[in-house]
Amino acid sequence: MLLLVPHLFPTKHLLKAAAPDLHLHLPALQTLLARGTRQPCPAEGVEAALCAALGIERQQDWPLAPITLAADGGEARDAYWLRADPVHLRLMRDRIVLASCDALSLSREEADALADAVGQHFGDDLRPQALHPRRWYLQFPMAPHLTTTPFSVAVGRDIDPLLPQGSDAMRIRSQLNELQMLLHEHPVNQAREARGELPANSLWFWGGGRQPAASHTLSLPIYTRDPEAQALGAFCSARVHALPAQLDAQLLQASGIILLDGLTPSGQVGDACGWREALRELERDWFVPLLGRLRRIGPAGLRLLDPVNGKALHLQARDAWKFWRRPHRLISMLS
Repeated sequence: MLLLVPHLFPTKHLLKAAAPDLHLHLPALQTLLARGTRQPCPAEGVEAALCAALGIERQQDWPLAPITLAADGGEARDAYWLRADPVHLRLMRDRIVLASCDALSLSREEADALADAVGQHFGDDLRPQALHPRRWYLQFPMAPHLTTTPFSVAVGRDIDPLLPQGSDAMRIRSQLNELQMLLHEHPVNQAREARGELPANSLWFWGGGRQPAASHTLSLPIYTRDPEAQALGAFCSARVHALPAQLDAQLLQASGIILLDGLTPSGQVGDACGWREALRELERDWFVPLLGRLRRIGPAGLRLLDPVNGKALHLQARDAWKFWRRPHRLISMLS
């Protein structure tokens, strides 16, 4: 069983702000951290971890764009596709930060108007298809020399080192600068700002690739509420289920992937109070039941993976008996 828990091992700044009395509310998590085995893992984002778990191979990027394109009603055919999602870039004192997706909620009409304006301005060089208000797509007849940063890694961070890289990146970045000026002046964004809403002032390019071969040998059941995870599961013919309210014994004894993304909204923006509260809910609904049933997990064990911060915890049934492993300070075990 694989439990993806992005932001379980948060940044030092967030952990320090959330630390006071944190250990009093998380005894099950403390015990699990003490008895399991800490391991590094790739910090390439939730999307990458899902692709790897489902047997989808990396191209230049992890090819999310052609997979979610199909889920949104498009046809990938043999073209190269790139996600070009509308985003809000927030200017801070010394950096520019990508705001969370929840901070920007475009209507269908707003998305269509903005995408049409971009297409009219740039022509075939940059003509996004807004198949969903949050998910836009660019089509290329030939794959550009470009690597990008997945959305789940980029949100809340300084975008400068996360912008597209590769021999075609300079052209893409130049287009982005021109695009941002176009969006700033668009009536849709001016109206949004007048209403006190965040403008869609840029696009985030990521997840490029051609439609990959679907792996059906690793079609594990997926429990999630995330649209990208649902699209990946459907592409691999996996059984996609709604996220359960809490862990039960039946889940522990089967193979599968569970995406617990309750920490993501607060973890992305460094909201210590929100992160603490979300972690307490995970403690109640998932970590307490997991500790109580640890001896019943299958022979392959269970992995708690934070694919944003690159840390993991491997648990096995025999860890239930390791009473001599006393918890250390929670802040040290999460750092």
